[in-house]
Amino acid sequence: MGAYKYLAELWRKKQSDVMRFLLRVRAWEYRHLPAVHRASRPTRPDKARRLGYKAKQGFVIYRVRVRRGGRKRPVSKGIQYGKPKHQGISQLKFARNKRSVAEERAGRKCGNLRVLNSYWVNQDSVYKYYEIIMVDPSHKAIRRDPRINWICRPVMKHRERRGLTSAGRKGRGLHRKGHGVLKNRPSVRAIWKKHNTLSVRRYR
Repeated sequence: MGAYKYLAELWRKKQSDVMRFLLRVRAWEYRHLPAVHRASRPTRPDKARRLGYKAKQGFVIYRVRVRRGGRKRPVSKGIQYGKPKHQGISQLKFARNKRSVAEERAGRKCGNLRVLNSYWVNQDSVYKYYEIIMVDPSHKAIRRDPRINWICRPVMKHRERRGLTSAGRKGRGLHRKGHGVLKNRPSVRAIWKKHNTLSVRRYR
């Protein structure tokens, strides 16, 4: 087994004494840092490499913290003036997952970089912490590399905002295939529009 295999095994056993101590100390450290900040290197090099990271020029790691919990409806005094169907206040959930939210915040902070992927690194009672792999599309080392220069294309701007990253695709239900999820492709709205649009040919 190589070194990355041992690392992956360590991260798989999060309840072990070593990992419990490490995660607790790191959570304390991350709490005192800004919500979106650059990390000097990936906390989980094995995971980062599996998701496309290379330790070369043009690749950057950003660490983001996202507040845990559901999404309370932002209305004054909990009063929603409408029909009973929409009167729920507290047990509502945001449509996208926390990792997708973290990617969006990193992408907004660094408009000149492209979001490649992300992974979980820590959590405590209040926050979840993610590391975002970002790529500089202007860097010559990226533009000349045929394995990664697809991300330099103009259509790859702000992939995280349009649900094109792995976390975004998961939120759209695109990680599943076949029976039961046929109405998720190409998107829920596209299928709805197709089924609800009357198409009548003029000459028939």
